[in-house]
Amino acid sequence: MKNRTIIRRWILFFIVALVISGATAIPVESELNFLTRVFPLGTGIGDWLDRVLTGFTVTKTHYPFLAYGYDWLAFAHFVLAVLFIGPLKDPIRNKWVIEFGLIACVLVIPYAMIAGSFRGIPLGWRLIDCSFGAAGLVPLGIVLKKIKRIESSAQQQSHED
Repeated sequence: MKNRTIIRRWILFFIVALVISGATAIPVESELNFLTRVFPLGTGIGDWLDRVLTGFTVTKTHYPFLAYGYDWLAFAHFVLAVLFIGPLKDPIRNKWVIEFGLIACVLVIPYAMIAGSFRGIPLGWRLIDCSFGAAGLVPLGIVLKKIKRIESSAQQQSHED
């Protein structure tokens, strides 16, 4: 497969992942209800999910406007997905978007660990959050490597001319 085809496929994968991740921020209560049935009380994760569901439900009842933050979280994911259309169209000229994405993925890790600690998020849950940043490094790292190959090949050809 050609480098540009591989680049486009990985960027499309990344865009879809961002959109799906954002979309999951909208039906939080339904998702938590489902997960609390999958992970029963008495298990570490079940206890945590029940606590989160209770917190969400109580907050939604008394302060429904706070759930608006989840809507903005989803929106941010959608906007970031749109950002990656640039490199999808022209990966060389928009290489900076891929570099931006890699930096953002790396920053997820300290952010989740520090902010999560301040907010009382269990370590296991923070590690799950960190895994999203780590997972994003894979497709974007592959894309950046392929872009650099194309750039290198173009430079070699220009020197030969």
